[in-house]
Amino acid sequence: MASTTLAASPASAASYHCKTSSKSIDQANYSGPLPDQWDVTTKLCARRSGSYVYAYAFVSWDGPVSISGVDDTSIFDAARFRLQIKKSQSGTDPVKTSKDFYGIEAKLEDSTSNANYNNSYTTGTITWKAGSSRGLADGVLQLDWRRCCGGYHSYDFSASPVV
Repeated sequence: MASTTLAASPASAASYHCKTSSKSIDQANYSGPLPDQWDVTTKLCARRSGSYVYAYAFVSWDGPVSISGVDDTSIFDAARFRLQIKKSQSGTDPVKTSKDFYGIEAKLEDSTSNANYNNSYTTGTITWKAGSSRGLADGVLQLDWRRCCGGYHSYDFSASPVV
């Protein structure tokens, strides 16, 4: 079971091992003439302390300038970032604990005063009692575009280094 605390403080962040990756996501519920790409970057971080593995994610994006206005809460029906700690092993790494962070939706739909959807979000920290096993942080951005496409669409990012 995951436990959640605040994201890493700058002092403790130094012991985290992180991997940054990016993805360009097409806004599925818009097919008009204006640019509609969301350029999303994640930094997935993991650290070990004794028998425990800790993980958090930092997600940032450069979204489109919207013609529908400032702070458009109708872009998504729902959005979440699923943070996972996986056990590192040969073959597929199994998920040992995960937590969905729904607070990202409000940040995604929050624009600047000129309707530019650029922002960021940091998850809380999750923990797994790994014992002597090695672990890593992984994450999936899941977007349910408003009135479109049948539920959540998942966008995977590169996992953290193994700790």
